Amino acid sequence: MTDLPFWKTTSLENMSQAQWESLCDGCAKCCLFKIEDIDTGDLYFTNVVCRLLDLNTCQCSDYQNRRTLVPDCVNLYQHGDIKQLNYMPSTCAYRLLSEGKDLPSWHPLITGEPDSVVRAGESVKGRVFVESEHLELQDYIVEWPR
Repeated sequence: MTDLPFWKTTSLENMSQAQWESLCDGCAKCCLFKIEDIDTGDLYFTNVVCRLLDLNTCQCSDYQNRRTLVPDCVNLYQHGDIKQLNYMPSTCAYRLLSEGKDLPSWHPLITGEPDSVVRAGESVKGRVFVESEHLELQDYIVEWPR
């Protein structure tokens, strides 16, 4: 009998902090600014990211203090129902697992290679720029996040 990986045997609610954190593929799509049409509820992704995102590594430059520095940043580990976070990209491991799906073939936990998300074209790396107070977000809507 083959040992199954933890994400197939442990529910999101029962994962350790380390297991939970390892699910993040590092794509940084969750850091994209989004616009919601209040009339239709449609969600639009932009190619503008949070000022804390390191554009070279696609990691938060101050992960431990992000919630203080950026109050709108969601702490997914403490959020009760990931299914209600409709703004998470469809490729997000947390969203996929909450929907009963498996991790994509390019996920670093599957490949064993941290940069597999970039090679698969699923990262924001090289596609975004950091927020500025002078931007009109509607001018920066993009189609590439799924």
